[in-house]
Amino acid sequence: MSANTDFTLAIEELTVSFDGFKAVNDLNLYVDKNELHVVIGPNGAGKTTVLDLICGKTKATSGSIKFLNKELTTMPEHKIVRAGVGRKFQTPSIYENLSVFENLEVSYPYGRSVLGSLLFKRTEKVERKIIKIAQDIMLEDSLDMPAGLLSHGQKQWLEIGMLLIQDPQLLMLDEPVAGMSVKEREQTAELLNKISKGRSVLVIEHDMDFVERIADKVTVLHQGKILAAGDMKKVQNDPKVIEVYLGH
Repeated sequence: MSANTDFTLAIEELTVSFDGFKAVNDLNLYVDKNELHVVIGPNGAGKTTVLDLICGKTKATSGSIKFLNKELTTMPEHKIVRAGVGRKFQTPSIYENLSVFENLEVSYPYGRSVLGSLLFKRTEKVERKIIKIAQDIMLEDSLDMPAGLLSHGQKQWLEIGMLLIQDPQLLMLDEPVAGMSVKEREQTAELLNKISKGRSVLVIEHDMDFVERIADKVTVLHQGKILAAGDMKKVQNDPKVIEVYLGH
């Protein structure tokens, strides 16, 4: 067990079984403050399940998930979000009929209640924040555009922006560049490198070139366990990783 309390995320001895099948098996994973940590591994390795466990969508069978020293395994999903964990799924869930500006606005945490959102008056502070986030996600020129008209990559950025406006200390992204053009992938790498200053980012990804451009640290999962972990070079040259993952 680790005594270090400086991690943003500390996962220890985490196991989840579905009908006796251990999708995640005795996992230990640590993410530092301001670290961009990428999890890779073959299909069925348990990558998405790990994100499901962190955000409370799936409940652990045993083990511990501590976020800024708060135990998450006993918390409901909405409280985990409120504590500062943001997650983006593979398919973007944006409001297609609303403008980019409005999408960011409805994501702003006004006292985090429906009533708070209804009574909310647009203030200068909120507007400044929206414009700042729009610049970060490269959509400042599209603020009035209906979100449904954005390109696939821009929709992904908008959804990242909708999470950023809630100022999470841990941002989790599941295959953020799937289906993107080469140019969009490059821009997304820049975006992620930028947003990991000031928060921890946990990414699941298959695109190894992309991983190389963004990762501070890489963890390779295989059959719910860690096969290797370290920087990209170390992981790429690990014979076990080559055999299980990169060789295919």
